[in-house]
Amino acid sequence: MKVSDIMTQAIVTDAADDTLAQAAVKMREQQTGSLLIMDGDRLLGIFTERDLVKSVASGHDPNSVLLKDIMTTNIVTISPNTTLHEAAAVMAAKWIRHLPVVEGDKVHGMVSQRDLAGFLAQLLNEPEEQSLTETELVRARRLKRIQAGDLD
Repeated sequence: MKVSDIMTQAIVTDAADDTLAQAAVKMREQQTGSLLIMDGDRLLGIFTERDLVKSVASGHDPNSVLLKDIMTTNIVTISPNTTLHEAAAVMAAKWIRHLPVVEGDKVHGMVSQRDLAGFLAQLLNEPEEQSLTETELVRARRLKRIQAGDLD
């Protein structure tokens, strides 16, 4: 199975000149653990929950630090044709929880540990347990929560 089969296509983006505080609000509103920092269609970097925690723990003011100053610019990406096994191996080896799915210069989506765990839970379904339906992978349920405004 390929990453394109389970990735979240509705990526959440932000601008390099936004502050950590603005990014944290957007991450909360969109129920995501990462933001892709874009300049038009060009991927500049990624900002994750870990980046936020590291910056705040270092004493930086979330209202004044800009994403461009702390985002990860050496971005590990995968293609839509990457297998789930390969994606999981990259995440485990590099301690990454979010991988942008990119082909050429075009961002197609994002695959997260949550996406992989949801798919794995579906595969390992035991009949006596309630499970995800095939059409309700984690990405679909997360998008429904965002649209319904159920952010807690």
